[in-house]
Amino acid sequence: MRKLTIYILLLILVSFLIPIIFTKKFGEDKQTASVTEHIDNKEENRQKVEEPSYDYKKYNTVKVLHTKTNNIEEINLDEYLYGVVSAEMPASFEKEALKAQSIVARTYTIYKIIHNGGKHEGADICDNSNCCQAWISKEDRLSKWEETEREGNWNKIVQAVNETKGKIITYNGEPINAFFHSNSGGSTEAPINVWGGSGYPYLQTVETSGEDSYTQYKSEVTISKEELVNKMKEKYKEFSINFEEENAIQILEYTEGKRVKTIKIGNKNLSGVEVRSIFTLKSANFEVNIENNNIKFSVIRIWSWCRNESNRCR
Repeated sequence: MRKLTIYILLLILVSFLIPIIFTKKFGEDKQTASVTEHIDNKEENRQKVEEPSYDYKKYNTVKVLHTKTNNIEEINLDEYLYGVVSAEMPASFEKEALKAQSIVARTYTIYKIIHNGGKHEGADICDNSNCCQAWISKEDRLSKWEETEREGNWNKIVQAVNETKGKIITYNGEPINAFFHSNSGGSTEAPINVWGGSGYPYLQTVETSGEDSYTQYKSEVTISKEELVNKMKEKYKEFSINFEEENAIQILEYTEGKRVKTIKIGNKNLSGVEVRSIFTLKSANFEVNIENNNIKFSVIRIWSWCRNESNRCR
């Protein structure tokens, strides 16, 4: 099961980020990365795009906001990544998976540094996974492991970060906004269908087979008709529904990623993301049925260590 999970993670990482490649961009001295292969899907031809230079020392530290204390700490980038990887992925995973996680975490961190940390004044990033990226101190991380596992686990994470030193993911020579998850429910989703906006050209819908064997892949949420009405009226005062109608609840449209795009519930048309939020579903990948006096949502669970499709945390 562990190996299958790792293979899924690596497959998602590769397929989800087309036409991106991993490139070694940092060094102790200023480097010029050679080329990035860019795939033109329409012409099916490969182009070579020269990348800009990056100075490793320029990104050698990161300003981290510790949300519990509201203090900002400047940390060496590699030291910071040890804490991120150990917080985001179990140390029991294969080292190649930890290395992939290291590259994604480094990419996202550099992206945040370049874009001035977003909403955190004076900081590049925070340690809250519901807002930015999880992080844990070495002391706290070691205390949560069995004493016999501490040294081996920590060394494994340090090796994963060090062996990918300087590697990030780029698109057109720039660090990407790196989203990731451990299970996509069989298909990734374009961010535009979740958060709106113009989206990202490097994040598109692709199928990710083999995920149905993942632990707790499916879930169900059952609520009464009365509870549905109450929850809907909390948000929409004018809401009404006649459960005697054949299509009282009807999914109208799906996204390319197989999530619910539009659903009719009574007199309201909602997005799948809205329904997920209202009824606390694990994802917008669901089916819905009326069963006697109950409403049952059958959900394909989307698992994430860092960013999920309902929290706009990055």
